[in-house]
Amino acid sequence: MIRRSVRSILFVVAIAAMIMPFSLQNGSSAGKKTQPTEYNLYFGDLHTHTSYSDGAGTPWDAFAAANDAGADFMATTDHVHYPYGDLMLTPELWQDTLAAADAYTKDGTFVAMAGYELWLPWTGEINIYNTREIYDESGNPGGHGYNNGLQESIRTCLPSLYDWLAKTGAIGQWNHPAYWTGPLDKGSNESAVSAFFHFDYYTETRDLGMGMLENFENPDYEMCYVWALDAGWHVLPAANSDTHSADWISGSELRTVLLAPSLTSGDLYDAMKASRGYATQDKNLEIQYTLNGAVMGSELSPVGSYEVSVRISDPDGSEDAIRLVEVVSDGGVVVASMSFDSASVDWTTTLTSDSAHYYYLRVTTASNLYGEEGVTAWTAPVWTGN
Repeated sequence: MIRRSVRSILFVVAIAAMIMPFSLQNGSSAGKKTQPTEYNLYFGDLHTHTSYSDGAGTPWDAFAAANDAGADFMATTDHVHYPYGDLMLTPELWQDTLAAADAYTKDGTFVAMAGYELWLPWTGEINIYNTREIYDESGNPGGHGYNNGLQESIRTCLPSLYDWLAKTGAIGQWNHPAYWTGPLDKGSNESAVSAFFHFDYYTETRDLGMGMLENFENPDYEMCYVWALDAGWHVLPAANSDTHSADWISGSELRTVLLAPSLTSGDLYDAMKASRGYATQDKNLEIQYTLNGAVMGSELSPVGSYEVSVRISDPDGSEDAIRLVEVVSDGGVVVASMSFDSASVDWTTTLTSDSAHYYYLRVTTASNLYGEEGVTAWTAPVWTGN
């Protein structure tokens, strides 16, 4: 198949067609990478499975299929420490997964990522990337044997994992954040084990290890995303297939999009660490979003007034027309919006606030994941520095 052409984003010159011109300002989240001035959009999937746990095929099959389907990147994330008996990623299968990722990664063409899905009993699942180690492979943090699940108290398993991620440079993603709980209500008396304990245990150091939170399809996922942002975490929203079938990339429109200077493992992992990207339920929806010239994932110094600049396009034309763009801030409150009916939109607006911590975009199109009008994409925020 013909590979999708790389879509360059250059944020350094004034655009005459824009209502108000903008240029990029370098920005950085606390402790995270300072933003360069030019990016490409790279489309892929960060959550898939193979027969190395409870899916189909092998990582070799999966990476070959994703490459053939035109993806820029894909991660296989088979289960470890999971109550599936033999259906889990053993150390031997993990080594073969790493070998497959190494073999299929070709700079500028395709990045194959070896990851795994870590089960935290009564807590949820977190994907782990950018490491060649299985988390506490020697026997789990409680020392009770491989594949028995983490034996720590549920009140220590999360901060312990966050500390390990930050220490080693690995990257974590909260998966399907409302899956292991009932209806979410942060003010209710529901069990403390729901929704990753409402994203407690934040510190600036631990923030370095968590890069993404899955946010798509289920409205509760966006609620969890807002909770994580309000708790202080700098994370980008991710939309992934979680496929357990041999339909990698081709079987789903869900994509995580990473903004990076080039298509290399290092640049993509840097984007994940820097919260630089967006989640889309449309496989080729292109979004450019800056706040005072800084791209999504950046952190500004507080100034009180913020210029939002948005450019969105879909090459499929009117069938995927953009219908609504919303700017969302603290607590999930919509602070600005504009309606459209076009496959390509430019929009600028100015926001004024001395207290808002972040602003992200939510995009509604004429054809969401189910082919009807609905919310289709969410960007990472730009943080104000407040």
